[in-house]
Order: sequence, then structure tokens, then C-alpha cells
Amino acid sequence: MNNPVSAETGSPLMTEGNLPSPIQEKFVNSAPAGQFVYRGNLDHVKRQFGRQHIQMIALAGTIGTGLFLGLGQILSLCGPLGSLIVYVQISTVIYATILSVGEMTAYAPISGSLLHYAARWLDPAVGFALGWNYFYGAATAIPLEITAFSSMVAFWDPDPDHTAIYIAAIVVALFLINLFGVRWFGNSEIAFATLKIMLVVGLIIGGLAVSLGGGPDHQVIGFRYWRDPGPMVSTLEPGATGRFLGLLVAIGPAAFSVTGIELIAITAAEAKQPRTNIIKAMKTVIFRLVIFYICSVIVVGMLVPSDDPALLQPGASAGQSPFVIAFARAGIKVLPSIINAVLITSSFSAANTFLFTSSRILYGLAVQNQAPKIFTTCTKGGLPWIAMTVSWLFAFLAFMSVSSASGTVFNWFVSLAVVCGFLGWLSINITYLRYFYGLRLQGIVPRGIYRSPLQPYASMWAIFWIIFYILVSGISVFWQWSTSQFIASYINLPVFFGLLVGYKLWYKTRIAPLADLDFVSNVPSLEETGDEGLLLEKTSALKKLRELM
Repeated sequence: MNNPVSAETGSPLMTEGNLPSPIQEKFVNSAPAGQFVYRGNLDHVKRQFGRQHIQMIALAGTIGTGLFLGLGQILSLCGPLGSLIVYVQISTVIYATILSVGEMTAYAPISGSLLHYAARWLDPAVGFALGWNYFYGAATAIPLEITAFSSMVAFWDPDPDHTAIYIAAIVVALFLINLFGVRWFGNSEIAFATLKIMLVVGLIIGGLAVSLGGGPDHQVIGFRYWRDPGPMVSTLEPGATGRFLGLLVAIGPAAFSVTGIELIAITAAEAKQPRTNIIKAMKTVIFRLVIFYICSVIVVGMLVPSDDPALLQPGASAGQSPFVIAFARAGIKVLPSIINAVLITSSFSAANTFLFTSSRILYGLAVQNQAPKIFTTCTKGGLPWIAMTVSWLFAFLAFMSVSSASGTVFNWFVSLAVVCGFLGWLSINITYLRYFYGLRLQGIVPRGIYRSPLQPYASMWAIFWIIFYILVSGISVFWQWSTSQFIASYINLPVFFGLLVGYKLWYKTRIAPLADLDFVSNVPSLEETGDEGLLLEKTSALKKLRELM
């Protein structure tokens, strides 16, 4: 997949005069000493993902534990109105981040994507730290989803002696699906994503029906629980201070439920027509945020009071979803089991997606010489099997829940994954600003590549809030001290910056001036990726109507 750029019509670049600039020509032939080097000769993955695979992974690939279980904890922390406020605010940040991811991925659909861009346009040390941060975050999310899977099975089989059996079964199944390659993974995700979409839409419609008196008892619930026990909950402190702290504490689990949306960029190197399909997939994110998250928060807030003892409280069992609780309270006896069954497939799907992305991140690090070369080893079909196997080994951490309460292990993994996600979002948006202003300074106008009118201000908005999120991510531990929870909440900060500073000092990397950023080498042209259709002029609906008349 080593695709050197050309100055032909299919190139994603355009400068004044439509010719490659001297700066671009320089980077085609050389790279500054000690700076980022992409080893394209080691990149052997193949483009096998179709449009349907990309769309379904983008829509529902990482929907799992964060939404279906974590929402219960969020509701108990800050109430229905507080949950809605938190989700709306976080949705603006993740949407801004997705805009940044989408533009950079459409410009350079290359193995490693997010970490590649950080190393190339920000600093190789940042790319190194970001890559290992994302690998660690995605890899630890695998046992998190498996832990949720085992706790939801306990809804039917509460015998703790059977937990290890269920975990072992899902660990083996994950390995087999990913071992058979991209198509098996992609096709399985289409099936799982379809189930998740049907479930969420069904829950929203069913929840509204029950709230309006469509349940067996025909009681109209409406917004009853917004009045009693109230729209917001005080956490850690009484009164208004507690309500504000509840919002802050809820940021972590709410952010976890949307973390991973940006990892769709990892599929770009293995996608057919990556620019066309990634852009379309990114444009659906706003609908996913509104329909899957915002609407779910509203419906759950209508059906379940924030003081319901069955909600997921810190240290409690993770065996029930607020959606299951909602319909059980309504007296619908069969539906909770059906919901739980689909929730189990959702956890499996999310674990499957995190295994795929963590293996491709490790592979991308090796391709850009920031991980051992052995991880670039691929089968004839383009499967990086060694990177996949190493990522799969993290699944065995789920056996920790056999000897500990599943809720405790669940919270540990959430805390670890959340800060990984925040650091990733922060790096992505800072990298985007370098990309944006670098293109502007060098006079490059990407042809056929989507550019959001909200940029660069959307990235600036996201950077401000992500820094705030990082600072408050473990705020509850200062009221209810737990050494293990403190470590889980903040250990990623010294690890990330330790990797960054260590790499920078060892290799003496530098942040290149905007005028010297490389926007050319190893960037495939539109024709090479089959995206030349993006060069065709788009006719507006108004113009079509005028021509018809």
C-alpha cells in the first residue's frame, strides 16, 4: 500500500497554478533527519472494507457498555436533566473532534491514520505517545466489554461459578472472528450493528409508548420522575454545589459512552474508496449522537427515577441495564430478557471492534517505526496477525471480574479508558489546527476533499473543553478516597507525557514549522484510492430544479 503521490489530476492537492509547490517536491524525495518516517514498504494491509462496512461500523460499531450500562450510573449521579445537559455538551465536543478526524482522514487515508497525522504534522513524539495511548485504551476496552457481557449474562444465570466459562467462550469467539480477516470482521459488524440500531430505535419508540400510557398498567408517566425525585441529583455535597458536582462526576462515564467514534478513521487504510466512504460515514455521526444518545437519555429519564436502587451504583453489580429496569418497572415481563439478549450482542460487538482497532493501531505504530517491526507481519490476505494476537491477549484481563465484583472492575476499566480517550481527542484537535494552518500557509487547497465551515473554530472549542474534562475526570475520588480509583483515574497522564517526553529527549525530535509540513509523501491520489468521483462538480438541488424548469 505504498502509494507515492503524483502531481496528476487525481492528486488530492492543488496549489496556486495547479502545480506542486517546491515544498511538496522536497518532501516527495526526502525527509528531515530525525523526523517522522513512514515505512510504506512494510504496509501490506489490503482495501477490503466496502461502503456498507464503513457505514455500519461508524453508526454503531462502538455502541455498547457505555450507553447500555453506563447510562444508569449517569442517571443516578446527576438526574434526568443533568444527564441530558452532560450528553448535549459532550456531543458538541465529540462532533467537533469528528470533523477534524474526517478532514484529515479524507486527505490522507493511510495506515495508522490518527497517530500518523500527529507524528507527521505535530511532532513524532506526540504520534508515538498518542499511538501507544490509543492502543492501550482500545486494548483495555476489550476486557471492559467482556466484563459487561458476563455481568449481563448474570441477569439469567446469577451463579458466580459460571462467570469464567462465559468469559472464556467470548475470548475464543473474538479471536476466531478476527483471525479470519477483515471481511469476517466487517460482515459480523454489519449484523451486530443492525441489531443495535434496531434495539435503540425500538427502545426509544417503546419507551415513549410506555411513558404515554401504553404499558400493561396504562399509567401515563410522562415527566413524573423529573418532578419526583427531581430533575437533578446532588452528589458528594448537598444542594446546588452537589448538583454541579454531579454534572462533573458524570462527565467521565458519559464521555466513555461516546469514546471510540473517532476510531472509524483506523479503517481508512483497509477501505475501498476511503475518502468517499469515510466522509459519508462521518456525516452520519451527528444523527448517531442525537438519535442514539440524546433520545436514549430522554427516554430513560422518563421511565426510571434517578433514585431507583437497581441502577448501576459505584461498586454495585453491572448486571442490569437502565433499559431493562425501565421495562421491568412497566410490568412488561418478556421484553427485559429480549433487551438483555441484544445488549449482550452489543457488548460482544464493541469488544470485537476494539480488538480490530487496537491491532491496527499497533500495526500502524510498527509501520511508522515506533513499534517493533515484527508487528507489521501480515498474512497473504493482508491480516496483521501478530498485532492482532497481542491485542487479543488483553481480553484475558476480563478474568479479574471472577475474583472481584463486576461493578468494581467495570469502573476501573472505565476510568482507564476515559482519560485515554480525552488525551486522544486533545491530540487530534491540536494536530488538526497544525494541518489546517499548514495547508493555508503553503497555499494548498485539497480538491474534492470535504472541509467543514465550522473549522478551525470547532477544534478550538473542543480543545478548551477536553482540557477541562481531563482536570475533573477523577474529581469524586477527593471526596470518597480510593487509592485504586485515583490511580485508575489519573495514571494515564504521567504515562502519556512520560512517553512523549522520553521519546522527544531520546530522538531529539522537533516540531516542524508550518511551512515545512509534509502534505505529499505517501499520500495516495484520488485515482489510486478510487475516489476520483469526488472531483466531479456537485450540482445543488436548486440548480437541478432551475435546469428542469
